[in-house]
Amino acid sequence: MSLTLYFHPLSSFCWKALIALYENDTPFTPQPVNLADEAERAALLKMWPIGKFPVLRDETRGQTIPETSIIIDYLDLYYPGPTRFIPADADLGWQTRLCDRFYDLYVHLPMQEIVGDRLRPQGAKDPHGVEEARARIQSCYGMIDKQMDNRTWAAGEAFSLADCAAAPALFYADKVQPFGDEYQNLRLYFDRLKARPAFTRVLQEAEPYFKMFPQ
Repeated sequence: MSLTLYFHPLSSFCWKALIALYENDTPFTPQPVNLADEAERAALLKMWPIGKFPVLRDETRGQTIPETSIIIDYLDLYYPGPTRFIPADADLGWQTRLCDRFYDLYVHLPMQEIVGDRLRPQGAKDPHGVEEARARIQSCYGMIDKQMDNRTWAAGEAFSLADCAAAPALFYADKVQPFGDEYQNLRLYFDRLKARPAFTRVLQEAEPYFKMFPQ
């Protein structure tokens, strides 16, 4: 196959890329990466010296593509399918990219701060940083709940890049800062995401690894 995705099945940002690939049944070779394995880590660093996954390798076009939003944009350009992740309409396009950034920067990253703090040893934890991250996520829940009062998907009526970002961000955010009962529109939106076949498949494949998630 032309495309190979280097990823970890528990990684939330890897889920974002996998959702896009599964959404359009795009043929690719999944290549799990164990960063604890020196050889696998070295191979990833050779492709992308930052050492973060996912990374998409396209042998046909001789391209290596890091970063989830860029990977999905690349798939939309060169391996398009029935679902177009970036709308052709200019206004819908920038609004979709804004939603994508919103979920990555203001839901996803604070969630990772909380998870990362759970992995720190005693004496090195950051309770103030965790509280700030929780407050940021909680404020986002309120914004999302209002947004989803009159739309089906994150950026409108079509599934898009923004929903690929929202699904993993909300899945893990709910684990560390539960939605509660006050955000019904958010809860209904998340239910729609979980029912989307591409995301259902990602969750099923990740299930054996959930025991690794720090509770």
